[in-house]
Amino acid sequence: MADFQVGDKVLEIDEDGFIQQPDLWNNDVATALAKTEGVDALSENHWKLVNYLREYYMKYGVAPMIRKLCKDTGFKLKEIYDMFPSGPAKGACKVAGLPKPTGCV
Repeated sequence: MADFQVGDKVLEIDEDGFIQQPDLWNNDVATALAKTEGVDALSENHWKLVNYLREYYMKYGVAPMIRKLCKDTGFKLKEIYDMFPSGPAKGACKVAGLPKPTGCV
């Protein structure tokens, strides 16, 4: 595990950059994690996707399947890749502060 500093917070991250303490996540953490994914600024659409992922995770304890993600948010898969070039699992879930997904997000 490595440390990732955001402001005065020091978070543990795994080898893929996913935070290990989702309860320490906030908008500043999301913005900092986004930069590690090559996303310099989070747009309204980025936040819509990130907030959906967080809400789904908090309710069900897992990240949604990609089909559900697209259906519920209205984003096409290509649009998600345009926002998060490394994809919904690696990029979007990481920025949302979710644990590294084990299945197909």
